[in-house]
Amino acid sequence: HHMLPFHGKAHVAYIPNGKVIGLSKIGRIVELFARRLQVQERLTHQVAKALMEQLQPKGVAVVIECTHMCMSMRGVRQPGALTTTRAMLGAMRDDPLVR
Repeated sequence: HHMLPFHGKAHVAYIPNGKVIGLSKIGRIVELFARRLQVQERLTHQVAKALMEQLQPKGVAVVIECTHMCMSMRGVRQPGALTTTRAMLGAMRDDPLVR
């Protein structure tokens, strides 16, 4: 919602349903969506949805933790404050024991 950058970490997990991809591919998927003019919430859901569509796994979980320049430079001025977003699909959403 602000045209200032954010940066952080993406935690990605999926339960394979026959098809497995390497770690570098997961990083590329995250990077593909992160390079766009983006908000964190949409980024989280786009990564989860892309994995679900391409791999058709039993479940996908994506958690993204970021610091936002808008929070450290403007308004509340809280450098280092983390914002966390989550997207859980399939078994990751439906079965609490899987999470």
